[in-house]
Amino acid sequence: MAGELSSILDHVDKLAEVDIEGVEPTSHVVPLENVLRPDEPRPSLDREVALSQAPDPHDGAFRVPSPQAES
Repeated sequence: MAGELSSILDHVDKLAEVDIEGVEPTSHVVPLENVLRPDEPRPSLDREVALSQAPDPHDGAFRVPSPQAES
């Protein structure tokens, strides 16, 4: 692992030589745009239909088993 670490540190030293004066920080090399659709309400599945196949619905919601404490 010493050789790998040495190689990594050599690479970091090379990066330190790069002149970044006047370069604005970025999080991505190309501009990103929001490609998602607008968040608008639209018809969805009726609650009773969604719960009709649930094995153990409770008070209009799905009931799931609670995690068991490890012993």
